[in-house]
Amino acid sequence: MNATACYFVSAMADENTDIARGLRRRDPELLDRLIEQYQHRLLRYLVYLSGRRDLAEDFFQETWVHVLERGGQYDGRHEFSTWLFTIARHLVIDHLRSKRPTSLDSLADQDDLAPFDIPAAGQPSAFDATVQREQNEQISAGMQHIAAEYRETLLLRFQEGMSLEEIASVIGAPLGTVKSRIYRGLSALEPWVKGARL
Repeated sequence: MNATACYFVSAMADENTDIARGLRRRDPELLDRLIEQYQHRLLRYLVYLSGRRDLAEDFFQETWVHVLERGGQYDGRHEFSTWLFTIARHLVIDHLRSKRPTSLDSLADQDDLAPFDIPAAGQPSAFDATVQREQNEQISAGMQHIAAEYRETLLLRFQEGMSLEEIASVIGAPLGTVKSRIYRGLSALEPWVKGARL
């Protein structure tokens, strides 16, 4: 590991330790900063996991309440985002179990899923923005037709940029399962991705 990588790892560890200390103190400024930093990522994840914007907003609020109440459980040894997304995921699963016996796969059958919004990099021209929007719509259609477990794994990997190990921690599955779900999800999404390139 080179000096820059060592510094980055050390800085992240220090940041996670600071977050853990602040959560133990129930520091309101820290909580405000964390909400601001993670609000878009967390809400997007919850929309795709629950399949409904209104439910996702409720889960979003409930996730931050749990962070405040159980902040002492975060030890700072892992990424804060991994811990945060794990809390959110468990809230959704607990809700689904209480409503009806179901699996995460059943979410894929819902028709009212939000579109998969992939932000474009830079400042595209109007033409580029239109082409990008059409491609996103085709990929979004594909995301709605693949199993929820694959959709969730692809979202965490490619939208959230989580490592395979972090995804395994969030979804509570072995690393091999994560790799398999990514491969199968990409394979299932391939017809829509090809259509988006035409």
